[in-house]
Amino acid sequence: MDDDRDVPYKGEQMLAEGRHNAIVDEVSAVGSVKVKELALRFGVTEDCIRKDLTLLEKRGQLKKIYGGAVRLRTHATDYRISDRLGKHIEDKRAIATKALELINDGDMVFLDMSTSNIVLAQMLADSGRKITLVTNCIQVIGAVSSARNIKLIMLGGETNDRRDGFIGALTIEQMERYRFDIAFIGAVGVDLENDRVSTYIPQDGSTKHCAIASSKRSYLMLETRKFQEDGTYFFARMSDFTGAIMERSPEKSQIKLLEELNVDWIA
Repeated sequence: MDDDRDVPYKGEQMLAEGRHNAIVDEVSAVGSVKVKELALRFGVTEDCIRKDLTLLEKRGQLKKIYGGAVRLRTHATDYRISDRLGKHIEDKRAIATKALELINDGDMVFLDMSTSNIVLAQMLADSGRKITLVTNCIQVIGAVSSARNIKLIMLGGETNDRRDGFIGALTIEQMERYRFDIAFIGAVGVDLENDRVSTYIPQDGSTKHCAIASSKRSYLMLETRKFQEDGTYFFARMSDFTGAIMERSPEKSQIKLLEELNVDWIA
């Protein structure tokens, strides 16, 4: 008798676990889910789905939001540019290739401390484009130091802790004297839900913010994986940029948020 009474419960539990797994899989693949759509799909009440999402949030598998749930965000941990440069190299090349198309002969171009910008600097050196390049990134300097087609201006100041480049008050003081035709800015993470672009430390963020303000056009160099990552310091909103350059088209839910924020993107 006890076994017979247990069967319906076990069956219901198995159905619930299957539903939970399906919900987590969809959040991971698409980025977000809606309560109403899930209730219709699984033939259960919206209250049942809300309880599912509450349980899955407690398990650390997603984050509940109004009307649904989204994929969990992570904190990026690769602090040194040298540690990041060899990772996702094809994505960086795709972004840099699209950025190169926006640069014309005679432009004054600013490249900040970004791995995608190091790749772009190498492409600029090989392109033959005659430009003036301003940068605070040591690796960018090395990439173009022997390029005869590039007039190089290095912004000095205090080096960051990882000796990747120059940041802070002295760098900003020099940068404010320039007016760039176009600037390319890297970021650690982008939170579209809250319209926040982040980096690791405040001085770097302040330097990036100044570069945006000092440019006629500014583009965010953005690997789409960074839509799920966060830095530790918020330095800009997406609307502060002319646009964002990505290695591929973002997910549908991200495109919708970009449209709501009125952000142009290139992919």
